[in-house]
Amino acid sequence: MFWSKSPADKLLEILPKVRGKYKKEEPLSKYTWFAVGGPAEVMFFPENEDDLAMFLKTKPDNVPVFVIGAGSNLLVRDGGITGVVIKLDNKNFKKIELNEDNTITIGAGMRNGGLEKHFIEKGIGGLEFLCSIPGVIGGSIKTNAGCYGKEVKDVIVQATIVNGEGEKKTISVDDLKLSYRSSLFPEDWIITSITFKYEPDTAENIAKNIAEIKKKRLLSQPHNVKTAGSTFKNPEGLKAWELIKKSGCDKLNFNGAVVSDKHCNFLVNTGSATAKDIENLGEEIIKQVKEKTSITLEWEVKRVGIDKK
Repeated sequence: MFWSKSPADKLLEILPKVRGKYKKEEPLSKYTWFAVGGPAEVMFFPENEDDLAMFLKTKPDNVPVFVIGAGSNLLVRDGGITGVVIKLDNKNFKKIELNEDNTITIGAGMRNGGLEKHFIEKGIGGLEFLCSIPGVIGGSIKTNAGCYGKEVKDVIVQATIVNGEGEKKTISVDDLKLSYRSSLFPEDWIITSITFKYEPDTAENIAKNIAEIKKKRLLSQPHNVKTAGSTFKNPEGLKAWELIKKSGCDKLNFNGAVVSDKHCNFLVNTGSATAKDIENLGEEIIKQVKEKTSITLEWEVKRVGIDKK
């Protein structure tokens, strides 16, 4: 019987040998907060920064690459992602180093929620807001993440990156071009660590600040549900949730995709939704808000991949 190799098998044959690991046809629904989406053709988990750099330097030029963090602000379409999806999940990408000049360097794969213990133990103040932002540290630059009056751009000093040619570089905050919920640095830069400036403080104050921020989030935003944070960016001088509510979109649903009853700028997968359902719901909200307010909402959630055939 004639057997034909799958596209993933063919791709694996031309990829460089690595110290980390490859997984073929890996379901990306396992790695996103919406818990939807098709597979990665090949998923790559590099062992360390050198392994990542070698892969990028020696892989075929025509193989597309996409980096996934915690999947907290991501909607992967049902057809999945072709090429190689990279996840910096090794412990080597989760290191924390205190520097002498009141700065701290954090690996890109470190979960924001896991920083609380380190900040309290080491007296790291001024960065408490990071602990409540969904995702990993590396993803916080791409979206210039922030909450309650602070953004990443306010506290970042520099970032270490590996570019598409496999070159490791240190980039200053000015060259990262951070603005409201966005950045303008090249798409082929993969962030491996970030250095932040901090304010020395007592463990008591830091714990108190973190607890207050967490309390605000719990009171105002959905939790323990399949969501991906704020769906739409706030238009300048306006609030996306207010526009959604004013337009009568706060009760919309599309199969298993619904608007959160706690915060209407959050979409929720109740368990049966597909990525297409969630995207269709978001597009319907954009359409109705435009019709009723003349304002076009922009997606804050990043949508990637291809639709299912």
